[in-house]
Amino acid sequence: MDLQDVSSTANPDIDDAQALMRGAARLFWQLGYSAIPEFSLPGGRRADLFCVGRKGEIAIIEVKSGTADFRADNKWAEYGEFCDFFYFAVSQRFPHDLIPHDVGLIIADGFGGAVVRESPEDKLAAARRKAITLKFARAAADRVMRQGED
Repeated sequence: MDLQDVSSTANPDIDDAQALMRGAARLFWQLGYSAIPEFSLPGGRRADLFCVGRKGEIAIIEVKSGTADFRADNKWAEYGEFCDFFYFAVSQRFPHDLIPHDVGLIIADGFGGAVVRESPEDKLAAARRKAITLKFARAAADRVMRQGED
């Protein structure tokens, strides 16, 4: 897939986080996952993209729009206890060597993406998987019910 950069007109060094999120969500949909953006995790953290696969596998994708965004945010280190797989989604121009080597890496734009480094699997305990999957299902249903109320 030929990935094009989607950049902000205000600052050419910052990519459009919404476009990166959309591209990563489209990629994971093609891989058999359903995704919810801005999913609230226990403890008050929010995952940029929370994805559940056909067999119940869970992936969290953290979107980084630039180096300043990456350096200012360390909350992603806590996400591992809520997923089997963890990825960063960045643009082609993001300095990929900043991303830790023990997590997955996705290169994305507003139209799609590509996994360039698979995430290692760290299986969730059955009770945690059940609880977080139920939270995911309820969040998805609640969002459908709230559509058009804004």
